[in-house]
Amino acid sequence: MRKMQGEEFDSLVSFFDDMARTEWLGGVHDELKKASGSWEDLSVLDVGCGTGRLLLRGVEEAKQLSGIDLSSEMVKASKQNFFFINRSNKSHFSEGDACNLSFEDNTFDLSLSTCVMFLLPEPEAGMKEMIRVTKDGGRVIMLNPSLQMDQMAAFKYAKKHQMSGFEQTSLLKWSNVSTKRHRYTPEQLSEKLKGLGAKETKHIEVLDGLAIITVAEL
Repeated sequence: MRKMQGEEFDSLVSFFDDMARTEWLGGVHDELKKASGSWEDLSVLDVGCGTGRLLLRGVEEAKQLSGIDLSSEMVKASKQNFFFINRSNKSHFSEGDACNLSFEDNTFDLSLSTCVMFLLPEPEAGMKEMIRVTKDGGRVIMLNPSLQMDQMAAFKYAKKHQMSGFEQTSLLKWSNVSTKRHRYTPEQLSEKLKGLGAKETKHIEVLDGLAIITVAEL
């Protein structure tokens, strides 16, 4: 699988920003934030931060919020979203590769990644980097599609929950991409993360089991 280029995502800023604000993905972000616990006084990283919407959920709690994205336009949008709420001083966004993070070992208390690891040619490389930059005793939390996720399953979910318009379209697009990349069982995710140094893992099924939030304790 070929390496991704940031330019591929530059034109999709509006799409991803709108998707992060849908009921389905916004709801998953809420679940992930809840699963991550309090961000009080924590240094938090979002790998593949998109337009920064997930980090905005903890902006009043966290000590420092950092985001990295392959797309320079996503980074600009993240900076803009934090500027609009006068929180630029608590945030730092930069362009970078999830498989080669430009941070020292043991830098962050909490590292997050949604809708990213499964896209990577080698997801384990991204997971390894997330663990490397997270402090001992910290947490790594990810969102990935499950083995149940495919176009038909997503369509049935959309119909069951009476989704329409962009809500439905964005979910179907995500399902279509996931079938071409990587999907996981909770057991597979636990095996990979523990092999990379995680001490404990737990999984929360979301979207009626079409996706998995994974919490890894280091």
